[in-house]
Amino acid sequence: MVYSKAQITAIGTYVPEKVLTNTDLEKIVDTNDEWIVQRTGMRERRIAGEHEYVSDISCKAIEDMVKRYHIDVSDVDMILVATSTAEYTFPSAAARIQHYFNIPQTGTMDVSSACAGFVYGLQLADSLITSGMYHKVLVVGAETLSKITDYTDRSTCILFGDGAGAVLVERSEDKPGFLGSMSGTQGSGGIHLYKTALGEQMEGQELQKDGYLVQNGREVYKWAVRNVPEKTKELIRKSGLTPSDIQWFVPHSANLRMIESICEKGPVPMERTLTSVELRGNTSAASIPLAIQIALDEGRVKYNDTMLLFGFGGGLTYAGSIIRWGAPDIEK
Repeated sequence: MVYSKAQITAIGTYVPEKVLTNTDLEKIVDTNDEWIVQRTGMRERRIAGEHEYVSDISCKAIEDMVKRYHIDVSDVDMILVATSTAEYTFPSAAARIQHYFNIPQTGTMDVSSACAGFVYGLQLADSLITSGMYHKVLVVGAETLSKITDYTDRSTCILFGDGAGAVLVERSEDKPGFLGSMSGTQGSGGIHLYKTALGEQMEGQELQKDGYLVQNGREVYKWAVRNVPEKTKELIRKSGLTPSDIQWFVPHSANLRMIESICEKGPVPMERTLTSVELRGNTSAASIPLAIQIALDEGRVKYNDTMLLFGFGGGLTYAGSIIRWGAPDIEK
């Protein structure tokens, strides 16, 4: 049974102008285009400017949304930003967005759930609206991962890019857009993907590379491929649906080879899977809205399509939601 009273009604995205190709990376570390494509499916990624931060690219994604759908955000009553790379610990990136758009009365909050953050943000928006507390919520997934990437480490620097995606979630009494959600965490795996802040140890282990993202790719890969297929099957079942009811699977675009392995074991095949990984790299909390926007621009996703969104990553945490796409089709 669907209890939601919320629906996504608009989307916008932004990626920085600077392109970092595999050929560019060949000049930085010991790697090559063929090796990167074979192992990740990535060909290029976008890199934020020196003075371009999460709040900046978030505002540009929202401006893109406003322009595409001819909407007004002045009456938004909550802003949620999923990010791990905000320019300040506080004020929040969400507060900076409020200031930029001069929204007179809105709550603001950043969501820290790494690559699962955007889906967590959607779940929060759905809950806040369905409860009756709020009526119009901006949910943003934005990252400037290049600013915390060690470009001497070829195992990580080939992966990450920057970008932002924003959606508007509004109250919808008669056509709810959220059909089912789930989340979970394996906290014992946190040591496999982290960025240090104040702490110098985790579970008695010394942490490394202060200020940079650190990842044990092999362990994260094994965890994702083992868990995501089973959890997506469980989410579909608990939502009272079947795999054939899902038009599109939109996982976090961590690595194309990982997504292919997930689809081999999961309920939705690769041909019904949307990614942003080839030309955007791994953009963490931004990867899912970027993938949706690419598919919209290509004319694949349509109004009322049913989509399974699934974020997973640092924590180790995951969050999945099945949604009915509620943004109107835009004529080209």
